[in-house]
Amino acid sequence: MTAHHLRIATRGSQLALWQANWVADRLRELGATVELVEVVTAGDRDQRDPVLEMNQQGVFTKEIQAAVLNGDADLAVHSLKDLPTATAEGLLLAAVPAREVCFDVLITRQASSLADLPSGAKVGTGSLRRQAQLQALRDDLQIIGIRGNVDTRLRKLASGDYDAIILAAAGLKRLELTANIVEELSPPRMLPAPGQGALGIECHREAQEVLKLVSQLEHPPTRAAVDAERLMLALLHAGCSAPVGAWGRTEQGELKLDGLVASLDGKHVLRASASGPSSTAMQIGRQVAEALLAQGAQEIIEQARSV
Repeated sequence: MTAHHLRIATRGSQLALWQANWVADRLRELGATVELVEVVTAGDRDQRDPVLEMNQQGVFTKEIQAAVLNGDADLAVHSLKDLPTATAEGLLLAAVPAREVCFDVLITRQASSLADLPSGAKVGTGSLRRQAQLQALRDDLQIIGIRGNVDTRLRKLASGDYDAIILAAAGLKRLELTANIVEELSPPRMLPAPGQGALGIECHREAQEVLKLVSQLEHPPTRAAVDAERLMLALLHAGCSAPVGAWGRTEQGELKLDGLVASLDGKHVLRASASGPSSTAMQIGRQVAEALLAQGAQEIIEQARSV
């Protein structure tokens, strides 16, 4: 294949750069030369307000997508959980590489597990999904908002602002920080965000040569799982910040999807599941969404938005 020179748009955080460099290395193995284009997003500029209060979709992705659309970059690398389910006009989700572990983890110096945290312990998370599920598991904990990159959150924990924090295992593994993990909060106890642990590579839908190259990084089992998760999220009209969890995976040759919607106080937790061939990923996502809606998911999501 003819060599390509590709520019990758990415956020400038340590984790985002790791992810972009990982993609860059895979593309170099395919014969391309690659450079990174760092982009500052709305979510990066505002490190104080909760993401939910920014009142917009794509706070970590919109400017990166604009760089591709404007011709300043050839492709964008996203944490897929941050990417809105509605495709930006002119762009295409060209590849989803093999997923890292998707579960959440507990980090604390106060206890050996979530169950052992003292009553009233201050647990930091910026995610309504994590908040709702934590409250369902331990309604005696104080759930407090937290912003910042992985290293920033770890520093806030070390300084005593929090007794514990919840983070995605994938980011800690990629940054070689797994020594901080105290307990894995793996499904079905806590469901991850749709797309958590996966990367999304976007490029211009007319850039055929770029598409041809990037598509070689596609991992079909991961793509089927996240397609089901993201369609479920889209049909719930929930957005990336809502108290919605999804866990898609291949087991015994079948695609399985568990979905969850929970009230922020953890008192109402709705669950639904479906399975089938990977080729029916969209049907599976729709089936789980419809089952959750039939249980009253929309009301819970609207209540969370109004808080």
